[in-house]
Amino acid sequence: MIARGGMSTVYRGVDTRLDRPVAIKIMDGRMAADPAFRTRFVREARSAARIDHPAVVDVFDQGNHHGPDGPALFLVMELVEGGTLRDVLRLRGALGVPAAVTIMDRVLAGLAEAHRLGLVHRDVKPENVLISTSGEVKVADFGLVVAAAEAGASHAGMIMGTVAYLSPEQVATGRADARSDVYAAGILLYEMLTGEPPYRGETAISVAYRHVNSDVPAPSELAGDVPPELDELVQRATRRDPDGRPADAAQLLDELRELAEFLEVPRVAVPVPPAPPPEDVDTLPRHRHPDAAGEATRPNPVVPGRAAPVGPEPAGPRGTRALPRPVEEGPTAAPQLPPHLRARRRSRRIFSAWLAVVLVLALAVGVTAWWLGSGRWTAVPPLVGVEATVAQRLLEDADLVGVTVEKPDDGVAEGLVTGVDRQPGTDVLRGSTVTVTVSTGKPRVPTIAPGTSVAEAEALIRDGGLEPRDNGATEYSDTVPSGAVTRTQPSAGSRVDSGSAVELVVSKGEQPEQVRVPSVVGRSYEEAEARLEEVGLKAEEQPRAGGLFGSGGLVVGQDHGAGSMVEVGTTVVLETLPF
Repeated sequence: MIARGGMSTVYRGVDTRLDRPVAIKIMDGRMAADPAFRTRFVREARSAARIDHPAVVDVFDQGNHHGPDGPALFLVMELVEGGTLRDVLRLRGALGVPAAVTIMDRVLAGLAEAHRLGLVHRDVKPENVLISTSGEVKVADFGLVVAAAEAGASHAGMIMGTVAYLSPEQVATGRADARSDVYAAGILLYEMLTGEPPYRGETAISVAYRHVNSDVPAPSELAGDVPPELDELVQRATRRDPDGRPADAAQLLDELRELAEFLEVPRVAVPVPPAPPPEDVDTLPRHRHPDAAGEATRPNPVVPGRAAPVGPEPAGPRGTRALPRPVEEGPTAAPQLPPHLRARRRSRRIFSAWLAVVLVLALAVGVTAWWLGSGRWTAVPPLVGVEATVAQRLLEDADLVGVTVEKPDDGVAEGLVTGVDRQPGTDVLRGSTVTVTVSTGKPRVPTIAPGTSVAEAEALIRDGGLEPRDNGATEYSDTVPSGAVTRTQPSAGSRVDSGSAVELVVSKGEQPEQVRVPSVVGRSYEEAEARLEEVGLKAEEQPRAGGLFGSGGLVVGQDHGAGSMVEVGTTVVLETLPF
């Protein structure tokens, strides 16, 4: 055995067909018995086997062995002689800029190939970065967390992964994509530069929600040799908003290499894991392979000539089990005990009964005292920045009743909690009501039904946190009566900043009938007037200077050009000269 973790045990093995050493990962029997997990496991193993890159641990084979102890799902993988990045960090602490950049370059190269194939790791951490004794860096365990999570191995609300490296979206919603791996890689780079992850807490959930509610600090706050440009790269990779991060590992790798060239970071050898103690050098496993759900542990050292148990001794032919002796009854029962022994046994039974009564009473008193003391109280969980559905679940877990109030917020995405009426950690009575304010994002321009009065429309707009404006914008409408609102500018449903102006467009009623103006230049005024009246227009004479008003002269100009469209009843001014 090489290592043991929460989901599997890893063994050193030999491929007898190709005569090569291999690592064999055998999944926990409870998972192997789950048909949904078996299906996901096979699919993820096939996906992982597609990744052909020197910075990714090769997957050679997978299978399902049916033995006397039930099904055994297994993976056969490349054996890396060495250890993990966690071993290096334990030995050295902060690695310095050159070594951290060198290791991160190889990690990102492996992740970039996986992202190119559409695969997401979901659990990038030092335990899943293997370093050989010759300095090779390889990423391991693609797909095991997603196989467990998507097959239902975790109940609703469970966070799958390692909390120190989880992206905010994995904590809040469980969703993950290539940008989630970029976030974890940024945390990994931070830890290599400083010697420790950015967040620590008393509980795993408190660490997880630091990722949701806090920005990752600059590594230079702990490590003085980190240049500002590298600080900026780490903080860009670990932005809480996935859209603010590099799109995938390939983009982050390009930025890292450009930065290393700009800063003239020297190329150094990869720091290798520590060797085992001299006395165990021939007997300790030389490969430490982590499990996707948690850090693997080394077995006890194997000392020549002595067995080294790594867990409970197996039951069955090679193990010993202590079984209760059955009570015999009937004709073959044991003979009756002497009277004094029967009396002693009866006294013991009475004593046991009274002891049980006393214990039950003590338990009842203890529970009552706990309830009257601290048991009635519970702490308000941290909720700001969490999705509304997750916040409700956290309140239910704390025996609290959540009341949701929606409110627009220009700076917070829709569906996230922006405020709570009680401070996180405050002790309140179980069953208390906690009011949670949830962002609806930027305000939307309300829908104003055509025909709504201006006063009603203005009230609706103000209720939506916006400011109505009536700048005299009008338009004809065949369906909306004159003076009523036809539409808004911007249009209904548009996202705008709080307090923005929304203009009301008011109806002028039905558009009047229009006619085309005929050409009357060159006619006498009387002829021109008659022609205009034929099409529903009016004429007005305007003699040119020197002429006499109403002389009925020759038309030499008209103020509405021939062919233009005007409303019926429009007056056309005709310029005339006397004959």
